[in-house]
Amino acid sequence: MTPKPTRTPPPAVLAVIPARGGSKGVPAKNLAQVGGVPLVARAVRACLGSTEVTDVVVTTDDPAIAEAATEAAAALGEAARLHCVQRPPAIAGDTATSEAAVLHALDTYEELPGRTADVVLLVQCTSPFVTREDIDGVAAAVAREGADTAVTVAPFHGFVWRDGHAVEDDTYGVNHDKAVRPRRQDRPQDLLETGAAYAMAVPGFRTHRHRFFGHTALVRTDPARVLEIDDPHDLARARALAPLLDPSPLPTREDIDAVVLDFDGTQTDDRVLIDSDGRETVAVHRGDGLGIAAMRKAGLPLLILSTEQNPVVAARARKLQIPVLHGIDRKDEALKRWCEEQSIAPERVLYVGNDVNDLPCFGLAGWPVAVASAHDSVRAAARAVTTSPGGFGAIREIAAWLLGPTLTSTSPVSTPTK
Repeated sequence: MTPKPTRTPPPAVLAVIPARGGSKGVPAKNLAQVGGVPLVARAVRACLGSTEVTDVVVTTDDPAIAEAATEAAAALGEAARLHCVQRPPAIAGDTATSEAAVLHALDTYEELPGRTADVVLLVQCTSPFVTREDIDGVAAAVAREGADTAVTVAPFHGFVWRDGHAVEDDTYGVNHDKAVRPRRQDRPQDLLETGAAYAMAVPGFRTHRHRFFGHTALVRTDPARVLEIDDPHDLARARALAPLLDPSPLPTREDIDAVVLDFDGTQTDDRVLIDSDGRETVAVHRGDGLGIAAMRKAGLPLLILSTEQNPVVAARARKLQIPVLHGIDRKDEALKRWCEEQSIAPERVLYVGNDVNDLPCFGLAGWPVAVASAHDSVRAAARAVTTSPGGFGAIREIAAWLLGPTLTSTSPVSTPTK
């Protein structure tokens, strides 16, 4: 009888995410939110989403970072694949290398029963737009295609200059002759190291103790996604780009048990019209009214929650036949009390807002949603952002997310409400 051939198990790939607590350029950088998600959690999601990665280790000296990473893995149902390693102080300072952190994490991981790694990845939190495809690419280059190391790169067409006072000519071209200006298509293709993801064969990494040795595979990625966060300006750019580059995870009816709506700037365009007698009016969108009515008929508990004392808020709520709390100083406390009274878990609430006074409620609600016209900080903290601005059908758009295609058409009519 011919024996059956033994099947070689696939290489074990360990992704290591260094995420220390100290940062001079951006304090608590690895917990900073981009697209409403802490940077460390974004890296954890990308690694756990990879088809090549076996397990993920977050090496950190900060309990808050470990907690954020653990929560991200648990939300994906992948808590068993995430391991948090306490980084010793000797390799947690400004001068410590990433390689030292990865080696320590690798050693600690392999001390666990039955755990071993053939390939180790270094994935940086500071590259917020790294994708699981990027991680698959570097992992596969080493695990399956024979490279010793791999790195993500992006096409680069810039002319690089250097101010070199130590040479005869004090300015010179690094990747070009400044006396010659070739067309882009006539120049050799330069590739920029993105800083996002690296892969190393474990035996060679232990020997060389560096991320590059032997044959290095270059794994190309989208240059539009290349951004490393080193200072507050980088963080601001990342937050501005997140709505454009992130996949848009939109909530469904199964995700939520209630919808809570801000009023000014969310159901209106944030303007107030005042007549000669001092009476205030605002414009609301008929489509929003239709969306609210549809959610109410679908059995979703609804609430308008506003700091505005103007009776126009209560008048609108009466017309929509939903409860209202307005003239509220602490919206987060009011939201928490309402959830307790309704026996609704805050993490099952979709909260829609537009300005900084909504941020405390964003911290409570499981689905913080910003309208397109929201303040930058609110958009950054949101899990989802509408394409419509406040007062122009944003609430109807959210109703369509929850209730499906019957609400996908828009209504252009706005009417004043007194």
